[in-house]
Amino acid sequence: MSTDDLLRHPQQQNDLLLYRLYRIHATARPLVVRMCERDYGITRREWLVLSCLSEVEGVQSSELARHVMLDRARTSRAVTSLADKGLLRREPKPSDRREVHLYLTDEGRRVYDEVFPRIAAIQRELLAPFTEAECEQFSALIARLQASASRLNPGGDWLPSLED
Repeated sequence: MSTDDLLRHPQQQNDLLLYRLYRIHATARPLVVRMCERDYGITRREWLVLSCLSEVEGVQSSELARHVMLDRARTSRAVTSLADKGLLRREPKPSDRREVHLYLTDEGRRVYDEVFPRIAAIQRELLAPFTEAECEQFSALIARLQASASRLNPGGDWLPSLED
């Protein structure tokens, strides 16, 4: 059976697209985790929150949870830990002090600015076997795959990942 046939008609677990993607993630993720924990004292979830806040500062914790695709409890723990480490700050809304918005501190921005290029370098290493044209095609295919996944799960409901 050709590779395309196995992708469309998997015969065993190793043929399943989600399993193959998970294996890539599980193989490469420790590089990021070790670097974040060893060099910056942050967990992968904290990095996820920090990274997301670099793009959407001023969000509430519940909105942040949707962005990072974690449940509210895990997001809340990461937010608390990052605040304790001085990497983010909580600002209550003046008109409703129950509504708290999250922002990176200067130190949080500094950590993000140091970590992101290192993770981008890991990505470049992962993609090193591919030509520029293959990377462009791969990026387009990933976008189509994400659109297909979003159509299958339009509400964005998700289950905790296998790593949790």
